[in-house]
Amino acid sequence: MNIEVSKNFRKRTIKAIASIVLFMIVYVILIAFAVGLTVLCALGGFFMIKNHPSFFTLMFGLGLASLGFYILAFLFKFLFKKHTIDLSHLVEIKEENEPKLFEFITEIVNEVGTNFPKKIYLSADVNASVFYDSNFWSLFFPVKKNLNIGLGLVNTITKQELKAILAHEFGHFSQKSMKVGSYVYYVNQIIFNMLYENDSFDKTIQKWGNSNNYFSIFLIISVKIIEAIQWILKKMYGLININYLALSREMEFHADEVAANVAGIHPLQESLLRMDLVDSAYNSVLSFYSDKISQNIKPRNVYKEQLFLLDFFAKDSQIECKNGLPLVSELDANKFNKSKLNIENQWASHPSTQDRNAKLNKLNIHKEITENQMANTVFQDIEKIQEKLTAKLFSSIENIETFGYLSLEDFKSEYQEQFEKNTFNSIYNGYYDNKNPNYFEINTLDKNSDVSFFDALFSKEKIDMVYEFIALENDKMVIENIANKQISIKSFDYDGHKFKAKDALELLPKIEKEINNLRNKITENDISIFLFFNNLAKKDYRDGSLILKYKAFFNYDSEYEKRAAYYNDLINATDFLSVVTPIEVIKSKLKNVYALEVNIKKEIQDMLSNELFKKELTADIRESFELYLKESWLYFSNSKYIEEELNIFYKAINNYMFIISRGYFLLKKELLDFQSELLTTANLPIVEKTNDYQL
Repeated sequence: MNIEVSKNFRKRTIKAIASIVLFMIVYVILIAFAVGLTVLCALGGFFMIKNHPSFFTLMFGLGLASLGFYILAFLFKFLFKKHTIDLSHLVEIKEENEPKLFEFITEIVNEVGTNFPKKIYLSADVNASVFYDSNFWSLFFPVKKNLNIGLGLVNTITKQELKAILAHEFGHFSQKSMKVGSYVYYVNQIIFNMLYENDSFDKTIQKWGNSNNYFSIFLIISVKIIEAIQWILKKMYGLININYLALSREMEFHADEVAANVAGIHPLQESLLRMDLVDSAYNSVLSFYSDKISQNIKPRNVYKEQLFLLDFFAKDSQIECKNGLPLVSELDANKFNKSKLNIENQWASHPSTQDRNAKLNKLNIHKEITENQMANTVFQDIEKIQEKLTAKLFSSIENIETFGYLSLEDFKSEYQEQFEKNTFNSIYNGYYDNKNPNYFEINTLDKNSDVSFFDALFSKEKIDMVYEFIALENDKMVIENIANKQISIKSFDYDGHKFKAKDALELLPKIEKEINNLRNKITENDISIFLFFNNLAKKDYRDGSLILKYKAFFNYDSEYEKRAAYYNDLINATDFLSVVTPIEVIKSKLKNVYALEVNIKKEIQDMLSNELFKKELTADIRESFELYLKESWLYFSNSKYIEEELNIFYKAINNYMFIISRGYFLLKKELLDFQSELLTTANLPIVEKTNDYQL
């Protein structure tokens, strides 16, 4: 297959190569500077000792001579760093064990016109990728690539979609520009080592400097020179990676074109649009079982459960299915994305799904699809492999072999129970999923005023209004960061118009005005919602209960920031624990920590007796709170940290933050469930056309 690369592809390749060449030139200049400095310092030290022999000149001369060696050692220390690729999470498969898969791959390889992978691996996650055993010699000689196929991906796509995805990966096999990636990888290793992997080097030169007061003078000078070199390297790191990532995005477009020529555009588009849902299903299974570890329960096969959740989430989001899998449209994928801001992400390795689909649509390549069965059918015994990868996922847990299994049926019922416990009634149409009821003064409302129809309160227009408000707040935050130069870009698009970064501030008043207008409209709707349900509650004299629930939520809402601040203040006050800190400073900072603990301990004490949190305080959380409150922990003694006490501290305050966040949700759910109960009790007719309720 011979597909011409685009002009943009060539342009990005040239830029990426040019940035690597520039780095090499800069690096050679730095080495030349270090060598020259070393020679000059060594000669200076030698002649100083020779012409004025004394203990002082001997020490001073040796210190001067060592200055250049410090810099040289810094520039070459990456050579002594061993780099290994961790393959422990992968399982290699052979042709004799999976002949159907190898035959399937061979057909795609032949159609693409590239080489068969050196090795084929399976991983547990939702992914497919190409990688190679990168070493020094791979910079100069061709290296065969390996293929990694994630079971979490294979489990949720059709055979034709797998064909498209693998053709995309083999499209990378045929890209000579992957060689640029090899150079970028090594350049990054060099720069990263010199910027961030300095513990051993720092200790060595610190030890050398501390051995003699004369040496310490030159140590300080060398550290300043090294900091200047690191500043240059940071600039090079940014330049190289921005150029390479721009090339990487073009490589993805090219690989998509290869896939389209093999399998057509629709299988690739449909699988791309489904991936967020697939990821969510997979991660939800893992999250479910991470909570089961304390109960000594493990999964037998996470992939059956992933497939169940994929279908469950699709039904919950009212997404139609095709070939037994969710058919996610672009409208579904971007349903809640109301942002007017468009910024090219310079640090993204892949283009957005929206951009990829747009490019695929331009290709307009269609292929006859004869096989709609699941991709799992290319394996000999998929269940056996799934169970093997599931076991590997959880193999690092202590005593995992003694854990019991949860059946698929039990998983389904437990997950559905958890889902209902942690989500809001579908009658609200997602209105409250990412917003809380806005505050309003209940006592001043005319509770006998006319009420709106239910379908108007939670209509698509009202849902869009909520998500437009969220998008505006996010846009405002990003534009503020652009104006403050925390985000470094030259230009951006907003609401269809192009702006230079220096003009970002001019937009903020307009956005702020839109935010305030929308906030007022949403508050008006929230008041109408209250009046609607208050009208229902009056019919069986429960309006007092509704008002109490609103007031309880508003009160908790007003206290939440203060409670969260107790946690944030403690986290900020203990940031010195993660860096090397002098003993006297540690003691001083811990006094501040002890003072800040007073508020959070009082809050935790109240939590233990609060009915709101009764069901949320698991035995483990309650135990962590009681242990933390048991005494005043020191955290530091005899010139060292007391790790056990620090663990008690962090476990308790993290549980505290979880519980206050949980309390927010519980009061909100209690209020919304009460409202939905009022609606059910009222037995209002359903408008079949819109699936909404009305009075």
